[in-house]
Amino acid sequence: MPPRDRFRLTRSRLIVLVMPFLLAACAGGGGTGRSWHGRLQCAPWAREHSTIALTGRAASWWVAARGEYPRAATPQAGSVLVFRSSSRLPDGHVSVVRSVRGPRAILVDQANWNPGRVDHAVPVVDVSPANDWTHVRVWWSPTGTMGRTVYPTYGFILPAPRPGWIS
Repeated sequence: MPPRDRFRLTRSRLIVLVMPFLLAACAGGGGTGRSWHGRLQCAPWAREHSTIALTGRAASWWVAARGEYPRAATPQAGSVLVFRSSSRLPDGHVSVVRSVRGPRAILVDQANWNPGRVDHAVPVVDVSPANDWTHVRVWWSPTGTMGRTVYPTYGFILPAPRPGWIS
């Protein structure tokens, strides 16, 4: 076998041996099997970009807020929308309300809805039968349309009053 053929054979073998490891490294999610993408996660991002200083899984924020922050079934700018755990969102999700567009429409800023990205002014609509924001649909930017999936939510954690404010 000429030396050139031996090199190709060795390189091919190397590719066959290394490729599975490279693919596994690219697909890794921190080794936990959870549905987050690298360092960008919705809960720490929402904590940094709101006045809500909670920690833990996004879905746990609703219970954790009890007695610490006001909670409501209607949105206001600066509040945090808390998504329940579901098959699509095993850890839940949190989004920061940017603005209220109407009784059933808001714009949110959020991290990791689109894997590894921060999205701003994302439309979210209330599709709950009782108009109470317990079920929502979220804009899906890859298709440029409102997403078809209906996500269950707890409601909104409202911003804490600032010290010295009179309510």
